[in-house]
Amino acid sequence: MNAILLTQYGGSILGPIAKVLGWIMNGIFWVLDKIGIPNIGLAIIIFTIVIYLLLMPFTIKQQKFSKLSAKMNPELQAIQKRYEGKKDNDSMMAMQQETKAVYAKYGVSPTGSCVQMLIQMPILFALYRVFMNVPAYVNQVKEAFFPMVEKLANTAGSAEFLSNSENFSNAAMYAKQFTNEAFTSGNAEYIQNTFIDVLYKASTSEWKNLADHFPLATEITDTMQKMEHYNNFLGLNMGNSPSYTVHEAIAAGAWLMVVAGLAIPVLSALTQWLNVKLMPQASAASSNNDNSSMAASMKMMNNVMPIMSAVFCYTLPSGMGLYWIAGSVVRSVQQVLINKHIDKMDIDAQIKKNLEKR
Repeated sequence: MNAILLTQYGGSILGPIAKVLGWIMNGIFWVLDKIGIPNIGLAIIIFTIVIYLLLMPFTIKQQKFSKLSAKMNPELQAIQKRYEGKKDNDSMMAMQQETKAVYAKYGVSPTGSCVQMLIQMPILFALYRVFMNVPAYVNQVKEAFFPMVEKLANTAGSAEFLSNSENFSNAAMYAKQFTNEAFTSGNAEYIQNTFIDVLYKASTSEWKNLADHFPLATEITDTMQKMEHYNNFLGLNMGNSPSYTVHEAIAAGAWLMVVAGLAIPVLSALTQWLNVKLMPQASAASSNNDNSSMAASMKMMNNVMPIMSAVFCYTLPSGMGLYWIAGSVVRSVQQVLINKHIDKMDIDAQIKKNLEKR
């Protein structure tokens, strides 16, 4: 089955990045399997640490830019005030030159922070694509679905059953694949890939519903057990959402599992809040109304982000929540180290060096 390529994201920008990240994820899972702990949750944590360590040079540059920006903002505001209301060409050119000189003095570019963000954002978005469809990038997880998916694809009514949103809540995400010419013409590989895309995101109850409707109970149960083994992390199934886990636990009276299910969104909100607090904050004292408004908007966004993180993590698969928690923890540790590094930075010496270069 190694020759089968599942439905990887095919975007022109994120697609190739996701493929490279998929190779890394596949390698991590392979190593974990060799040492006897093939676990998707653990692979996600290690993968997150590796990616954020690779991005650390960009993060340092971004934070250094923020530190220097705080130092040079009074000079930029003084220039803006000096030329306030002057719209003639000479004044505009002079203002532009003086502003450019300040940036050169501090050795930064006006677009410095944006460049770092533009480099990092495609990588982080591609990361999401890998986590949302692990079988497409991790060989062993893909192989866990065989031979069950081959037999299921050849069973009458299976396509209609898997494409029905009443049976699989994530089926709507793949509606176009079920109507694609490759699917309708009977391309076996494409049909199997589409089935795995849906089944990977299936909850435990959806797997059981599948077993009840098709005469493949043994194959379906074996595959479900393999996926539960891969997805089990500290007692939680990374394929199930916390909302599903809590609902099932309440019905069964398993209150410890209710607490475990709520731990993912709660920890996501707490680590996000900690991450925000450690980030360099813009100064509220500013004579520029635009800057004050921007600072107020950023403050409101920072307060809302942990709440939104908890809401999303409650409804998405626990694996995504674990990734967000791991990412926030890694960023927080990075931020503490970066803050110590930047606080030791001699800004005056940096300015003198930049002036000498000029």
